[in-house]
Amino acid sequence: MSTQLHDVQREQNFLPPVTPATIQRVREGVAASCDRTVRQCIHNAFDNIETIAQGGGDRRASGWLRRWVLRSLIHTFFRVKVEHPERIPQEPAILAANHLSHIDPFLILSEVPAHPYYYIPGDARTLYNRWWKRQVLGWAGGVIPLERRWKEEMAVIEAAKAGRNDLADLAAAIEQDVPTGADLHTLRWIDRAVQGIFARGDGMMIFPEGKLGSVEGELQLPLARGVAIYALRAGVPIVPVALIGTQDLYLGKELTIRFGEPLHFSQCDRPKPQAVKIALEALQDALMALLPKDYQEPNGLKLLRYFLNHFFW
Repeated sequence: MSTQLHDVQREQNFLPPVTPATIQRVREGVAASCDRTVRQCIHNAFDNIETIAQGGGDRRASGWLRRWVLRSLIHTFFRVKVEHPERIPQEPAILAANHLSHIDPFLILSEVPAHPYYYIPGDARTLYNRWWKRQVLGWAGGVIPLERRWKEEMAVIEAAKAGRNDLADLAAAIEQDVPTGADLHTLRWIDRAVQGIFARGDGMMIFPEGKLGSVEGELQLPLARGVAIYALRAGVPIVPVALIGTQDLYLGKELTIRFGEPLHFSQCDRPKPQAVKIALEALQDALMALLPKDYQEPNGLKLLRYFLNHFFW
């Protein structure tokens, strides 16, 4: 079974409850899927990555400039602590991090070295749903847009099938306007793009939980198999990255990026399930060792809390 198809089916087994907040999120997602500006950004990103998959050069800002812009933005609002940056390899690698907030990829990119240049596979609509994201990512590049249905959307579809007549129209809109991302053409395209990125000496940033967590210091398990399969196929190390403090954002909060020792595995063009299992278990253990065991959310005044928690969403 294809790596991404397996992970899509995996997500379907962990659907969230259909609450008013879930329904509102889904309505916003469907609207973004139909928005012409968002569609154009996704189309441009697809063209860019297709160039990479074919061995060409893509449109992107320099790694130094991208890092400076993102660091200037994030350091305006937060205090950032980076632990063990010397563990980041100078050669192509996969940065595999826990995922607590939509700020996470921007935070990591603001602190990692400019070379290798790290690409992010991310949900297309989430990447381009804000004007400033469209501006920054359209200029900076480095994005592999994934068109897929959110777990909230799949939950709405299932609820409608189960008799929630009030969700019938919304479920129909999802079926009509939101791609599943599970067709073989798309999945093979992603595989070729990843291979092209490693072949040119660049790296990848992946969030193997596949969804946002809600509790500091915990992982959403099981981890997606893709991160291990990509590492084994390309023969690149996986660097575990712990993000601490990003679940709840407010002005002046300290956000920590903690890098672990790179995990090395033998290269294999067709990784066997046992090799994938071993790699995933090693990554899970490494991430759990990096995450705090007794995280305490700071007390006190939390200025701009609502704004910052929604700004990066």
